[in-house]
Formats: sequence, structure tokens, C-alpha cells
Amino acid sequence: MTDFLPLFIEQLQSPTLGFLIGGIVVAALGSQLAIPDSIYKFISFFLLMKIGLTGGIAIRNSNFSEIILPALGAVGIGIVIVLISRYTLGKLPGISVPDAVATGGLFGAVSGSTLAAVLPQLDSAKVPYEAWTAALYPFMDIPALVAAIVMASLYIGKKTGNTSEKVEIWPIIKESLQSSAVTAMLLGVALGILTKPEPVYESFFNPLFRGFLAVLMIIMGMEAAQRMNELRKVAQWFAIYAFFAPIVHGFLGFGVGLILHKLTGFSIGGSVVLAVIAASSSDISGPPTLRAGIPSANPSAYIGASTAIGTPVAIAICIPLFIGIAEMMLGR
Repeated sequence: MTDFLPLFIEQLQSPTLGFLIGGIVVAALGSQLAIPDSIYKFISFFLLMKIGLTGGIAIRNSNFSEIILPALGAVGIGIVIVLISRYTLGKLPGISVPDAVATGGLFGAVSGSTLAAVLPQLDSAKVPYEAWTAALYPFMDIPALVAAIVMASLYIGKKTGNTSEKVEIWPIIKESLQSSAVTAMLLGVALGILTKPEPVYESFFNPLFRGFLAVLMIIMGMEAAQRMNELRKVAQWFAIYAFFAPIVHGFLGFGVGLILHKLTGFSIGGSVVLAVIAASSSDISGPPTLRAGIPSANPSAYIGASTAIGTPVAIAICIPLFIGIAEMMLGR
């Protein structure tokens, strides 16, 4: 702990977290600062395209067999997170199973902004990682959303006695793949693999990445403060779950990463990326998918818990926590 705490404090002072906290503060003070939604959408697209291109270029230049086990690990983590929520949050008083499962689905799915936040901090800390780890995003995101909707549908069917109605899996997968976040990510991956985008990558995407990320962190901070009012309307259990879940999920992801490290040589930095995407909760693809797939769940509960508490915890606590652990393991 003596070695870890200074590293943890240093990570808390990073520009990414500073802009996130700045957004929370200005919104809490009642500022009228507003960033147009069109700008937010463009920045999200830009960041996810850049991450996808990075992963695609790395996949093209690497051995594809290296990716298979981490991808399977990401699938398993996404499903396990939904099961954790179903049998912990779903057992608490006043919490309906559809609400618990939807929350698990959102926390099992991945936040593009949190993924965008961890990569430059790993670079700043000089913790090496496989560039293709960004491409693990859909392998965790889609299975978590599918698992949540299937579990909720089975529960509702059993409760109402309508067990004959089949749950259609493909429409859920299709909707997830067609979401703006996953589409931008996969487009970047495909272009990175099938073309040679290095010139535009180095001249446009790479230089602007950190600046756009800083603006996105301000937006995320402002939204987190605004969502706090929604969270107050629902049971306090969601607030407690939203605080601890990212940390628990992060350790689950980091543990899987360490197993892969022993089995395949997967890097410690890659384990940090896996931990952080496990700790994150979807801010783009998840909410519309879950609203459509589990209409009986309360969006104020799972979206409020995710945006107001889950995302700030993932960025402000989990990123420095796991980077600090990685630095300690690397003997820094």
C-alpha cells in the first residue's frame, strides 16, 4: 500500500480526470454551460473511430491467434457481470428482477468514453499493452446486452406463465451491432485491417485524440451531475451497487487478464484495459438497446446509476487503481 498510494494519487491528477471533475463541478454549481449534442456525437464518433483504427492496425500487424482467448474472456466477463447483478442486486428488497438485470446489462456493456480515457493514461504511465485490446469492446458489450435481455424475458415469461414465447437472439445482436458506438468501433477496426490508414491516422486522428477526449470528459462530468437527481428517485441500493460494482467488475476483468498473462503472455497493460472495460458501463449503445429489449425496467434506475455514479467511479477510481497495480507489478 505504501508503494501503491503515491501512484494512485498521481493517476488522480491526470488531465482526463481533471476535466471530468471540472464538468461535475460546473454542473453542480448550476452553470448554464451547454455543449451541443451534435458536437458530442461527432466527438464520440471520432474517439471510437480512432480506437477502432488503432485496434485494426494492430490486428493486421499481429498474430490473430493471440486475440482468440482474450476475446473469449471478454465474452465470459460480460455474461458473468449480468449474472452477478441478477443474483445480488435482484435479491435486495424493493428491487425488481428486470431492473436488476437491466442494470447488470448496462454495467456489463462497455463505455466507449471510459475505454478512450484509459489508453492515453496507459501511454503516459508507459505501461505497455497490445493495441488490439481496444477491439475487445464488442466481445464484452454485445454478450452482456443479449444476456440481460434474455434473462429478463425468461423471468417475465415465467412470472406471467407465458413460457412458450421464444426469445429472439439475433435481433438483439443486430441492434447492438447497428448502434452508433459499436458501428464506429467496428468500422475503424475494419479499415485498420483491410486498408492502410496510417497517413490519415498519424496526421488527423492521433494529434486530436487527447483534446477531443478532454471535451468528452467535461460532457460526461456534467451529465453525471445532472443524472444525480434521477438517481435520488429510486432505491438507495442502486447507488450502493453503482459505486461498488465497477470496482468488483474491474477486479474480475483484471483477474481474467492475469490468467491470460500466465497462459498466453497477455500483457499486464492489456489486463488493465480488460479490467477497465469490465468496470465501465455503456453510455451509448446500452441504454437504447435495453429500453427496447426490457421495456418493463426503469431507465431512471439503471441509467441514473450508471451515468451518475458508475462512470465517474470507473474513470476516477478504477483507471488509476489498476494502472497503479500494474506499475507495482512491473516493479516501478
